Amino acid sequence: MATLNVMLCCGAGMSSGFLASNARKAVKKGKLDVQVEARSHAEVADYLSSIDVLLLGPHYATELDSYKSMAEPFGVKVAVIPADIYGALDGKRVIEFAQKTAQA
Repeated sequence: MATLNVMLCCGAGMSSGFLASNARKAVKKGKLDVQVEARSHAEVADYLSSIDVLLLGPHYATELDSYKSMAEPFGVKVAVIPADIYGALDGKRVIEFAQKTAQA
């Protein structure tokens, strides 16, 4: 299976940056073929051609349909990170969530 490319998105990329860092630790520990990046919401469109999954911070839940429409032509799966995972900055669980989202 090819590398799963995941982008985490929040307002300025700060909280998602911490979550991405924890996710990369989980990837390394689990020896998974997953790449994780964090970007601000303003940068998402620039990366749609190079990602498989876009995970939004919970505060972007109301914009989910808009992001799905933007990502659809690229075949990118989009979901909102559950608040408990986001709030705990749980890298392992966000990777599991990304993998499930990719398979949906």
